[in-house]
Amino acid sequence: MTRMATVADTVTHGSRGNNGSPGLFGGGNEGHSEEVFPQRVYITGMLIALGGILMFFTALISAWVVRRGFPNTDWRPIALPWIVWLNTLILIASSATLALAERCGITRRDSDHRHWWHVTTILGALFLTGQVLAWRQMFTAGLFLATTPSSSFFYVFTAAHGLHILGGVAALLFVGFNDPRRLTRETATRAVGLYWHFLAALWVLLFAILVTKG
Repeated sequence: MTRMATVADTVTHGSRGNNGSPGLFGGGNEGHSEEVFPQRVYITGMLIALGGILMFFTALISAWVVRRGFPNTDWRPIALPWIVWLNTLILIASSATLALAERCGITRRDSDHRHWWHVTTILGALFLTGQVLAWRQMFTAGLFLATTPSSSFFYVFTAAHGLHILGGVAALLFVGFNDPRRLTRETATRAVGLYWHFLAALWVLLFAILVTKG
């Protein structure tokens, strides 16, 4: 009986741990039974994931540096498709709109929070569309994955980053239209924000590499 009482008390306190906070766009967590982990665990998990992503792209950039430095190399710089410049502005803007959404979430301005969250999602989708168009422009120019080492790295960089952006857009949509079962609104917003701002900064770095050294 004592053990059963302890379990019941844990579930009750776990439910209260959400403070009845609503999902990102309403709905609330009142119907959810428990919160298994403290909210900080999810943020820590996201930071660990970002560390892994950083190591992955560091390895890619290191390979790019080594390949470009080969003596008597066949490396030929490529002209970036013009839309890549526009895509960069779009992604920077999406990071700014998500920052606005985060600020509105902190101040409990829910309608503004929803608005800027949706705008960020749309901008993320536009970025992905732009990257596909950039590939088409590369194809039209006769630059394919195996054409030159520099074009190969362009495709590898943009494909790897694009897949992570696709995951970010999926997270924006999921959190935006679903009530996370174990995350408060603040935690969900912060976790997605960390991921998205990181990818925006990472793309600026990749873009600078492609523009100056591609």
